[in-house]
Amino acid sequence: MGLLLREAFGTEPGHGVFADSQASSSSAEPYESMSVQLPRPYASVLRDHSGPLAQMMARGHLRPHFQPICSLGDGSLLGYEALIRGPAGSALEFPEDIVSAAKLEDLSNVFEAEAMAVSVERWMAGKWPGRLFVNVGAATLIKISRDFGGSVLRDWYSGLEIENGRLVLEISGFDLGSNIEQVCEAVSFFRSLGISFSLGDFGEGHSSLRLWSQVKPDFVKIDRYFTNVIANRPENLQTLRALMQIAEVFDSSLIAKAIESSDDLKVLRDLGIQYGQGYFLGRAAEAPTGISSRSLEAILSSAVALLPSQKRPAISLHKRVLELIEAPVLMPNHSHNQAISILLKHPKLHAVAVVDTDSKPVGLIERDTYMSEVARPYFRDVHGRQSCISLANLNPTIIEADAELDDLLSVLTSEDQSYLRSGYIVVKNGRYAGVGTGAHLVRSVTEMRIEAARHANPLTLLPGNVPITEHIERLLQRGVRFVACYADLSDFKAFNDLYGYWRGDQMIKLVARVCISGCDPALDFVGHIGGDDFILLMQSEDWERRCLKIMQAFDSEVISLYDEEARKARGIQGKDRQGRETWFPFSRLAIAAVPLPMTDCKSAEQVARLSAEGKAACKTSGSGLVVHGRPDRGSRAPA
Repeated sequence: MGLLLREAFGTEPGHGVFADSQASSSSAEPYESMSVQLPRPYASVLRDHSGPLAQMMARGHLRPHFQPICSLGDGSLLGYEALIRGPAGSALEFPEDIVSAAKLEDLSNVFEAEAMAVSVERWMAGKWPGRLFVNVGAATLIKISRDFGGSVLRDWYSGLEIENGRLVLEISGFDLGSNIEQVCEAVSFFRSLGISFSLGDFGEGHSSLRLWSQVKPDFVKIDRYFTNVIANRPENLQTLRALMQIAEVFDSSLIAKAIESSDDLKVLRDLGIQYGQGYFLGRAAEAPTGISSRSLEAILSSAVALLPSQKRPAISLHKRVLELIEAPVLMPNHSHNQAISILLKHPKLHAVAVVDTDSKPVGLIERDTYMSEVARPYFRDVHGRQSCISLANLNPTIIEADAELDDLLSVLTSEDQSYLRSGYIVVKNGRYAGVGTGAHLVRSVTEMRIEAARHANPLTLLPGNVPITEHIERLLQRGVRFVACYADLSDFKAFNDLYGYWRGDQMIKLVARVCISGCDPALDFVGHIGGDDFILLMQSEDWERRCLKIMQAFDSEVISLYDEEARKARGIQGKDRQGRETWFPFSRLAIAAVPLPMTDCKSAEQVARLSAEGKAACKTSGSGLVVHGRPDRGSRAPA
């Protein structure tokens, strides 16, 4: 297609970038000995230009390199992306120099077309497997389809004898100023030839969700910002999950770029991203060899990734907490008669805010108190025309609409509890947005805390039930060997009853600390189900030794949580669940271990049930460690 360019292509700048800044380059000689030789109808354009880039292209010195793209599920090769460099050691060896020269010489579209041509030519000569991804700017794509559409391009492409779908044009250089209808027309024509499409670097800023929805490309490449070092960037997880949902809607496959470590590979693989490319999977080369055995092993046999933990997100009051009441407002110069009129007109309104001319709250009139006051004999006759501000609460509770959960909790626990009766004012950037009731705030914050605990326990900040379930499902889907360990405290209730909730929380934090310390941070997942119940999803080969060490560490440190008298007596006196006085020894940590996968265990619910079933056996076991399906008991001493 780019081989058919004529003089008209030398004037309109394009945007596509076809280079890999760290790929190696070899000889600067053209491929004269190649079995595949394609025509160069744009040679006359280059003859009219004396610049270094024009001369380099005229002599056939652009050097295509090919970087492998593979499946993150089974390691199979999807194909290669063609990346262009100039002759080694020349002033135009590196991509940024080539692009700058193309703009300077007004040959951007010619360069893109030539890069496409030599890439297809070299790929066909090399007879490499899979698909070929070739970059093309949106402007160049439109220009080619207009100048050489119809039978010319159709005859050219059929002459290449490339199987349908193996050539993939990767659209780059699209911005909001581009004509999306023209791009779609060009895509439709090329697709009729049997050519597939990809969107390049989606999320970089020039990419368009509208373009994705209209073109419905076969592939979408995720910009490196969202994929590189993903193992250490939990904030990008939600973005990738959102892109996966969009890809499912438009039936596109995602390709993660810039995979440069095994950690990033595992995270992207376990998220469900279909394909990937990057230095870890294979560098670009003139004669590619495909994915390395090291990378293939990482895909097929490495442990399931522990997804980076996410901070608790900010929760918008306007969207999640408040049933925001968009009530009418009063101003300080409004009279009591006007305030009474508003309250009578809105009988369900619990309060009315008083705001200044800049919409900033200055007070709050609470219905019941206010109406009781104005109902006194002769009030309206004497005070009806006076300012309503005289009976307003001048220090109302004011909450920003984007306040986070912690901010709301501080309101609930503050000394001023007047909001429970009169409600509060909601503002956006300091300006009035509406009012809310105290009862709803209390109920909503409670619901939010319960919901937040499902994702992260507020006491230990460990993953809650939702991420626990998701991780178990990933482990089961991958079919890897792991052990689900249910950890529980003995005699915790007696300790909590005697010393109170604060000291009880310290013991729960101790469990979290010893579990985290005893696990391999790269392989083992620690979750907090709730209360004194924890679950460890361990992929470590030495999981049993680690469990025994965790229990020993707890036994050693828990003594410090008891007072001196209890330490001397080696326990405490308290009441059991039936209310009988009983002697309780120091709390101990018990673990029920379930090695997986098992043929009859195919869901996270089944894993949880099997783990919980061992809880009672753990508490009665002298060792504290019970392994499902194994009659023997472990020792509390470290292996």
